[in-house]
Amino acid sequence: MLFEARLREGIHEGRITLMVRRWARSKAIPGHRYRTGVDLIEVEEVDEIVEGDLTDEDAVAAGYGDRADLIANLRGGEEVPLYRVRFHVVTDGDPRDRLAATADLTADDVAAIDARLQRFDATGPKRAWTRETLEAIRANPGLRAGTLAEQLGWEELLVFKRSVRKLKDLGLTLSLEVGYRLSPRGEAYLRLSGRTR
Repeated sequence: MLFEARLREGIHEGRITLMVRRWARSKAIPGHRYRTGVDLIEVEEVDEIVEGDLTDEDAVAAGYGDRADLIANLRGGEEVPLYRVRFHVVTDGDPRDRLAATADLTADDVAAIDARLQRFDATGPKRAWTRETLEAIRANPGLRAGTLAEQLGWEELLVFKRSVRKLKDLGLTLSLEVGYRLSPRGEAYLRLSGRTR
């Protein structure tokens, strides 16, 4: 879930608990969790509304000075549906971090990871990319993402980063300040699956 950089601090501190967006259809689902770039948020409520439903209180909760300021910053034409989304910051940590620290994998765990990676390979923007990418990250921890993507023959950096995020969602990689490294789970997976070079 994308937020302007100026809003992220308020979300992190719990001052911003609402967003208003124009979407062709709702992109937020109550009970689902989304990453802001800094925090993990959980959506509580999603309402399709009209501009007249918005209040100054809504605007402040969304990080704006007043209702007029919020409306002036909406993107998209008035014909696009308007949604009000209430959320809170998840304080019990990112579940991916706990998953990544789990290195005690069973045969069933390895088989489940295999199945997910095979699906990624079959449907991704680049065929059979998961093994090559995991091994490249293992061999080059902390290498700049752009350099790694170039070495692996990815033409679009953003597509590469989105793809690596899928590996992170499985708990196999960790994002560093620069680049990536394998998590304990990722190391264990490569060892147990025989996917080492």
